[in-house]
Amino acid sequence: MKRTIILLAGICFALSGMAQTDSTKKESDTIRVGNILIIKNKRDGKNHDGKDNDDEVNVQRRRSHKPSNVSTNWGIVDLGISQFNDKTNYTQSIAQGYLGAGANEDWFDLRNGKSINVNIWFFMQRLSMIKNIVNLKYGLGLELNNYRYSENIKYQKNGMPLVIMDNVNYSKNKLATDYLTVPMMLNFNFTPNRQHGFGFSVGASAGYLYSSRQKTISTDFGKKKDKEDFELRKWKLSYIAELALGPVKLYGSYATKSMFEKGLDHTPYNVGIRLSN
Repeated sequence: MKRTIILLAGICFALSGMAQTDSTKKESDTIRVGNILIIKNKRDGKNHDGKDNDDEVNVQRRRSHKPSNVSTNWGIVDLGISQFNDKTNYTQSIAQGYLGAGANEDWFDLRNGKSINVNIWFFMQRLSMIKNIVNLKYGLGLELNNYRYSENIKYQKNGMPLVIMDNVNYSKNKLATDYLTVPMMLNFNFTPNRQHGFGFSVGASAGYLYSSRQKTISTDFGKKKDKEDFELRKWKLSYIAELALGPVKLYGSYATKSMFEKGLDHTPYNVGIRLSN
């Protein structure tokens, strides 16, 4: 009988100790709302005023990016430079009457800091092909090229030759070519779970020339704008690429042919920075 009483007393003592231990533990409640985590911790004891301590509430935001199989970016802007690779046979072009006497590659020297490329993409869409790592990327936008010449060359609207050296001193002389362009690329995203990933894209684009003009400014004639096709090709096919370095994106393009149908062999290319979210 004594053993039974002693055993029961020991069990009661153990349960009492466990109850005291549990009462000293802090209780916490966790609530998750979307990507927000709310943790409420109960604080024991009293503060210096003799009142019970208030509960402690922590709010945490979970930073995670779950890629979608189809993602769309709107209103992308490219800022870069416009250049061309000159492979013109000037002797032949002069003989055929396309260029004025004495024409050479120096006639078409560009002011590099003022020959600007601006692309405005209405949208760019990415379609997952393999686990958001390999994707198809495509879009639609405007490709705007400005070739700022150092010399006083003049494109003639009618007749031959196509280009002459003018006797007017131009303070500004540029050729502008504007295209409606559709790019199509294969995209490789090495960090698909990040909002700003690392990777690259390669592909091609097709552009339709919807506007071209030569704009000049001189003391003699002031501002003048001549709208003409100037023997420019209506369609422009280019190799294109994009490099994604987190929040920074670089782009480049190189046309497959000269931008002129005849007379000049100028293959255009652009490089610059891409501004997108």
